[in-house]
Amino acid sequence: MKTTPYSLGALLLALLVLPAPATAVAADPTPVAVARHRHTASEISAFLTAFYGHHGPSARDREQSISQQLKEKQAHAPSTDVLLCAQNEPQDIVVGAVTVAQSAGIGWATVTTHWAADQTDTFTAYVRLDSRPIKLDDVICAG
Repeated sequence: MKTTPYSLGALLLALLVLPAPATAVAADPTPVAVARHRHTASEISAFLTAFYGHHGPSARDREQSISQQLKEKQAHAPSTDVLLCAQNEPQDIVVGAVTVAQSAGIGWATVTTHWAADQTDTFTAYVRLDSRPIKLDDVICAG
């Protein structure tokens, strides 16, 4: 059997136009550029400052901007405001610097409440970095 120079070229051309075989591994449907957003320290600081304001969270924030865990924690401690670690409304609230632990998926800040006679108290407020929308995840009282 004698081959002509065109038969090899025709075979190569046919191979080039054939569709590529399907791969067994599915490609990641999420483009790398659209990676899942994680809250930054500045975003958490802005959220906590707005959430706490000067005297404590609003009724709306208490309903919509806290985790289910905090709602249950509050239900089990009706005589204490678990979001403020107090029983009364403070005169002022200051949110400290935010720390972000990427590997733990959480950010936190020390919150200082100011009371009469220059008394203060502190607690730590926690936010999950992947919460959508951003929410207060937990509060741990200092004392």
